Amino acid sequence: MKLHELAYFTDNVKAMVDFYRGLLGSEPTAQSDDMAIFMSGGTKIFIHRKYPAAEGELPPDNHIAFAVEDVDATCDTLMKQGSSLEAPPKDYYWGRSAYLRDPDGHMVEITKAGS
Repeated sequence: MKLHELAYFTDNVKAMVDFYRGLLGSEPTAQSDDMAIFMSGGTKIFIHRKYPAAEGELPPDNHIAFAVEDVDATCDTLMKQGSSLEAPPKDYYWGRSAYLRDPDGHMVEITKAGS
């Protein structure tokens, strides 16, 4: 399991971009009015404008993502260890991912390596 992404949802994308540009001393690798992506080592810092979550869709919660070779097998293992999934493995436009929460309620994404 490898740290893949830190995702931050915000009402002020510009301020977040300015902060991380200064902190990291680099420009985003991708950017629009609604989002920006910075790279730090091999980890993506994904900044996205908050949006109202539609019923049945993922909420715009800040989260950490770990890349694995097999999302389904990893989720099976996590469930056997007592974790419960908030969103089971599914194919999204960025690849296959699943979501769960840590004991403090922080969202954790399990995503396919290479996506």
